[in-house]
Amino acid sequence: MASKNVSEDCNDATVLSLLDDEYARTILTATSEKPMSATELAETYDMSPPTVYRRVESLKACDLLSEQTQYAESGHHFSVYSANVGQFTVTFEDGEMTLDVARESEPESTADRFTRLYEDLR
Repeated sequence: MASKNVSEDCNDATVLSLLDDEYARTILTATSEKPMSATELAETYDMSPPTVYRRVESLKACDLLSEQTQYAESGHHFSVYSANVGQFTVTFEDGEMTLDVARESEPESTADRFTRLYEDLR
């Protein structure tokens, strides 16, 4: 787990506001266990699809959620989301507040998974 400050596009106040939001917390908590699609999140946690998509976009903008593409047997593709944070630390020191986010390592891409599977077959 790498620790770094919040992304430049997203300030500490924005992240804290997201953590105060019930839907954003639910999405982070659920996707920390397993990748989930927006439809799964909406159905499982009784959220409207627009609510899920708005929170997903906000969480992605702050680099708290990552998106991967999965392919169905029918040939269609869809996105699943995974929390890429493990821990938040808020520090108050010398009259300043800082927020550090311990990020999980990046999920393996489809191309990397394919390469690994191919190499395992040899």
